[in-house]
Amino acid sequence: MAPRNAPTNRKRRLATEMRRMREQAGISIQEAASLLGSDRTMISNIEAARTGLSEERVRQIACHYRCPDSALVDALAAMATPRRPSYWWDEYSGKLPEGHLEVSEVEHFATRIRTAQTVHLPGLFQTENHARAIFEFTVPKLRRLDVELRVEHRLRRQGILVGQNPTPYVGIIHEAALRLEFGGRDVARAQLEHLADAADRDNVTLLVIPFSAGAFHGAGQSILYAEGPVQQLDTVQLDTALGAHFVDAPTPLANYRSLLDLMEQSALPPDESEQLIRSIVREL
Repeated sequence: MAPRNAPTNRKRRLATEMRRMREQAGISIQEAASLLGSDRTMISNIEAARTGLSEERVRQIACHYRCPDSALVDALAAMATPRRPSYWWDEYSGKLPEGHLEVSEVEHFATRIRTAQTVHLPGLFQTENHARAIFEFTVPKLRRLDVELRVEHRLRRQGILVGQNPTPYVGIIHEAALRLEFGGRDVARAQLEHLADAADRDNVTLLVIPFSAGAFHGAGQSILYAEGPVQQLDTVQLDTALGAHFVDAPTPLANYRSLLDLMEQSALPPDESEQLIRSIVREL
């Protein structure tokens, strides 16, 4: 796998939002080029994330496009960095698929995270042994080194939920995911105890959809909804057979917010959810 050199998800998102800002202003690429004293190629490169942007440049463009949303402009300006700093996930560049690194980036910059899991437990709360057992089920089978790299990366992602400014998190989990014994009974027991303890953190809310709820909206889906500093910069990440897929268009984002709201309505309250998790632990 080649070392990472393509634009990151965050840089691509900034480029996408600059294009949307232009389009919403009703300005063509040629008109934008005239306003900015450049050419069509420069505008195309900006909107394709081939050309980096500074904070000053973002604000200049937003001014020319007459963007009325100052909060959005501030958020976009904060995303623009002439020289990208290094982050912990860069250590895995060339070692893990790009989607793994981009999930780390999305989570790192999220102001709040909402997830929904119906088969697997949330990766941000998986124990080492549980995560290892999951990766050992990958088809085709991964090499031992690749399994360990994925486990290590998953555990390091969990750092956003602890520390002085932990990210607020709301996780919806179906009871089926609680009862799948990846790694055997002992591993499953330790995993559920860890999950129940996590539910006691001030920044964590876990909501369980019990079997008794029957059919529910979003059944079978795995969703990570990362909220941005403004709603326009929210991001949804979905797991697919081809890896991580990211969604950022306004209409799908609104639909996923509604879907997660409906799934929460099918779930037990936080205290009852924790009680159900601990009751399953006692059964093991």
